[in-house]
Amino acid sequence: MIRLTRLNNQPLTVNSDLIKFVEQSPDTLITLVTGEKIVVRESAEEVLARLIEFRRSVLQGLSFSWDSSCSHTSLPDRPHSGNREPEE
Repeated sequence: MIRLTRLNNQPLTVNSDLIKFVEQSPDTLITLVTGEKIVVRESAEEVLARLIEFRRSVLQGLSFSWDSSCSHTSLPDRPHSGNREPEE
């Protein structure tokens, strides 16, 4: 979610996943995937900067333990969990 400002100075929080287009001509027009259009005071560049900052903060919150040396390691063998009788 990013915080923006409507032309009448009212604050607005937008779900960044719903943004389809951001246009500058001369006001900044945001088009959502739903077709709704929102005009905001911030420039298109500022909207983009806020989008990037938000996405970066989300990705930094994820903690991955990645060891590139074992990226193709196979899973250990597990016993079969089906209902078949064991072979003798």
